[in-house]
This record gives sequence, C-alpha cells and structure tokens, in this order.
Amino acid sequence: MDANTQTEIEAAAFRQLVAHLQEHTEVQNIDLMNLADFCRNCMAKWYLAAAEAKGVAMDYDAAREYVYDMPYGDWKEQFQKTATAEQLALFASKKGT
Repeated sequence: MDANTQTEIEAAAFRQLVAHLQEHTEVQNIDLMNLADFCRNCMAKWYLAAAEAKGVAMDYDAAREYVYDMPYGDWKEQFQKTATAEQLALFASKKGT
C-alpha cells in the first residue's frame, strides 16, 4: 500500500470514529477515559496538534467543535451527566498508573 492510500484509509477510519462518538452521546467521556484512556477531548487535542503540524491555524475550541459536532458547552449541557462516585474513583485510581 502506498503512503497516500494509507493516509486516506486512516483519515476515513478517524472520521468514522468521530461520527460514531457523535452518534453515541450516551457514551460519557469519563467512561472512555476509564476504559480506553482517551476521550473526545483527547481526540480534539490530537486533531489540533495535527492541524498545527501542517501549519493550519486552529484553536482548541474549533477542534472540539469538530469532534463534538457542536460547541463543547452545548454538548456538555445536552449530554454530559454528572460522574458517579464509582466513575471518579476508577478515574483517580488510573491516574497513578
């Protein structure tokens, strides 16, 4: 596989992952962090870093809006639930690892 084709496939897979997370708003960021050690905000940071590496002007809010498909504050208001004590304890226990 040539490098251009690989990049196109990787980009398509990333877009599908973003679309999947946009569709599944019931999946909370803390659950993603606890299970996979990344969340939507991490993806926005990776997206921003990739844009900056290519010389594309972007800020963190724009990157999060791409990942969330809306302003982050709107997503939090509509979909984010308060983390349970169990979720927070698991998150805290993983910080030291």
